[in-house]
Parts: sequence; structure tokens; C-alpha cells
Amino acid sequence: MKNSRFIIFASLVLAGILLVQFNQIPNLDKQLGQARADLKQAKANQVKSQTIVSSPKSRQETVSNSTSRVTKFVQTFSNQPTSSYPDSLKGLASQKVINELTQTFAPSVTFSDKAHYDVPLVGLQNAWGSDLEYLVIAKSDAQSVAYTMTYDTDEKQVTDMSRLTLKGAFDNEK
Repeated sequence: MKNSRFIIFASLVLAGILLVQFNQIPNLDKQLGQARADLKQAKANQVKSQTIVSSPKSRQETVSNSTSRVTKFVQTFSNQPTSSYPDSLKGLASQKVINELTQTFAPSVTFSDKAHYDVPLVGLQNAWGSDLEYLVIAKSDAQSVAYTMTYDTDEKQVTDMSRLTLKGAFDNEK
């Protein structure tokens, strides 16, 4: 009799443990799914990090080429009449930027035939994005003009720009 009570008690305890374990299966499945998603994300980040770390030379070449294209773009639009912008800036800038230059920037800046603009400063804000942001200063004997530009490395052209007000050392306009 005592053995049968002990067997029944042990069977109930084991049945309770088994029931608790079965109830935890959905939670464990959720945790497993989350762990797999985290692992997948970690692997993707690792590949991205390895790409960045393993290709600084190619990125440096991309930034260097982009900087020279931005410099060429500024020299081209600063030293040519606005009527030639659609032809001379094609491939260097998006149509939106060419239209903005033709309608907004060029009339407010004196680009005369006698003035020659140099580009003494091309500053890069972030070298790791697909869109590089530049600060560019065009300087002539009479005036200096500053622009912020966004260069898309995929399209290989200036996609956005705005003119800034200069104060201090580059300010020759009086």
C-alpha cells in the first residue's frame, strides 16, 4: 500500500514536470527564432564591417575621384555662362541641380568673362556613406562663394547643392 501511494505520488510529480515542460515549448520556439534572427543580423553586420575594413583603398579611390569630379563641377559652372550649363554640366550633376543653378544660383553670383574662379577648398564631411557631402569654396579676385554639395557615388554626380553665406577670411565682397 505504501509503495503504491509512493508510485502514484511520483507519477503525479513527473506528470506535473512534463506538463510544465510542454507549456514552455512555444516560448522556447520564440527564443530560438529571435536568436536565429540576431545571428543573421550579426553575420550581415560582420560582412559589412569586413567589406569596409578590407576595402579602404577602393573607398579612398572612390572619395578621391568624387572630390575631383566635384572640383571639376564647381570650376565648370563658375567659369562658364549660364546658357551653357545644360550641355557643359551634363554627367557632372543631376538635372535638378542644373536647373537650380540656371534659375537660382547663377543670377545671384557675378560670373563675368574676366573673373576666373579657383576652388581653394573642398571639404568632405563623411567618407563612408553612399552620398558624400562636401563644402566647396569658389574664389575669384572679386568675391568668394561657398556651397554645400551632395555627391552620389552610385550615380557619379552632384545630386543636391545649396549656397552658403561666407564670413571671415574668404569674405572679399564689400
